[in-house]
Amino acid sequence: MKRKVGMYFLSLWLMFVLIIIITIQIPIYFHKNWKYVGTFELIEMNVIPLICLFAAIIGLFSFCDFWYKFRGTSELPFIITEIENIDYEHLTFLTTYIVPLVCFNFESVRYQIVLVILLVIIGVVYIRTDLFYANPTLAILQFRIYKISGDFVREEKRNNIVLITREKLQKSDKVKYIKLDQRIYYAKKIRS
Repeated sequence: MKRKVGMYFLSLWLMFVLIIIITIQIPIYFHKNWKYVGTFELIEMNVIPLICLFAAIIGLFSFCDFWYKFRGTSELPFIITEIENIDYEHLTFLTTYIVPLVCFNFESVRYQIVLVILLVIIGVVYIRTDLFYANPTLAILQFRIYKISGDFVREEKRNNIVLITREKLQKSDKVKYIKLDQRIYYAKKIRS
């Protein structure tokens, strides 16, 4: 569950960066009689960008955890029997959630409250439906998503498995994997 929440923050990383760019207020004055506005005033002017920076840092830690998990021991390999590229899921998440949320009016407290409520609701749906693989940040980092069926060594065929990988996969490829969830795996092709 903790890993899924972290992956949710990672999926919104681009949105957090865009909100920081839109809302940050750094007073710049180039005359000789300039005066520092004060740390408290600077923080008060930039509450939203600071919250987004904190959330982006959580997303960064989540990616580090994600990357660290893949260095662990993998399960027994399997052979892909059917494969479908579902990279469009990244774009769906981006256009459905991130782009509209960046267009909020961040000056109004009401809109800020609505944004937080929407992010919580989207997060709950995202985590409960195991959509953490549809992550635009992972797409930017050159990960691919496939829906596959495969023949496993000690078990019979498994269907509707989602693979996250950095490699192009094809039918009949042999892959090793690490389970992220019941039906979502990180996979690496085994080179012959």
